[in-house]
Amino acid sequence: MSKKIIKVVVTNDLHTDQRVHKVCFSLLKHGFEPQLTGIFRPFSQPIKRTYHTERFEMRFQKTALFYAEYNIKLFFKLLFGKFDIILSNDTDTLPAAFLAARLKKKPIVFDAHELFTEVPELVHRPVIKRVWKSFEDVILPKIKYAYTVCQPIADIYNKRYGLKMGVVRNAPLTRNSAVKTPKRFTFEGKKMLLYQGAVNVGRGLEWVIDAMPYLDNVVFCIAGDGDITQEITDRILRLGLQDKVLMMGKIPFEELYNYTISADLGISLLENRGLNYYYSLPNRIFDFVQAQVPVLATDFPEIRNVVEAYQIGTLIDHYEPQYLAGVIQNMLSEWENKPDKKAIFEKAQADLCWEKDEETLIGIFNSIQ
Repeated sequence: MSKKIIKVVVTNDLHTDQRVHKVCFSLLKHGFEPQLTGIFRPFSQPIKRTYHTERFEMRFQKTALFYAEYNIKLFFKLLFGKFDIILSNDTDTLPAAFLAARLKKKPIVFDAHELFTEVPELVHRPVIKRVWKSFEDVILPKIKYAYTVCQPIADIYNKRYGLKMGVVRNAPLTRNSAVKTPKRFTFEGKKMLLYQGAVNVGRGLEWVIDAMPYLDNVVFCIAGDGDITQEITDRILRLGLQDKVLMMGKIPFEELYNYTISADLGISLLENRGLNYYYSLPNRIFDFVQAQVPVLATDFPEIRNVVEAYQIGTLIDHYEPQYLAGVIQNMLSEWENKPDKKAIFEKAQADLCWEKDEETLIGIFNSIQ
């Protein structure tokens, strides 16, 4: 019996997308043949995976023209390609994926990485938001197989479109699944704060930067890139914090754990910029858990459920510079010699790992007729 070919489609360059890699890894392990399609940007790095990958060269790099070009290219690639199932990641891949699946009479699975029409980039752009919402309104009621990252987002989609959307959290693989021994970074005896992820609006980076003048012997590392990278860099220079706030750039997920395990405190602060952020459960929190790094996080519902259940950090809801610096200093002191730290994180690591959610993922694909 031949393996089922699953066309996995995304609109990023594959380089740092941990979720999609884990999905493909799990599908491959369970007897499917994932084929991952993304894009190639001017500064994209080579990638090497144990499954097939391909990337479109894009003439347009942003705006509506980017999404139009991507979906046109993807549609024809799928229309004339060989596959058994399409896995469409996020709403921006749905137009081409759904149309191709309909024409070829193949099943489609939808993975909602977020509540797409409520992302900060769309909340204050009503025309663009309505366009994407119209795609969801037309397509999602016709989708049979779907899953997302947390229960509140699943509940919203299920109520809005009558879906039976499952939940596959964006937790990392347990570290015994890794093949490389991590390399720890040090900063001349200074404590390390770490943010890892997209450098986009609403991630609370400005709050931590503004608190840094009130912290001694502490560095703040920002591992990632995004829409406001230049704004953040300018802020660091304007405040003269080049030695205290370090922009690490985009780091391949294969190497990111080296930075995560080196941190003394993980940062996961969010502004309330719409339902997508309010109900989010950032994967960086799971990454910090697997690295046994306590987390300073925003007191939003799904984040609270995890942080309070496992006692892995501190929740806050206001961010004045001196107050935030005081919270950070107290956390660094509290966790430095915490006697039960190992036991706390071992319990969380066992529960908050990809292997737990993989069962749901594979169950969905095995159920496809």
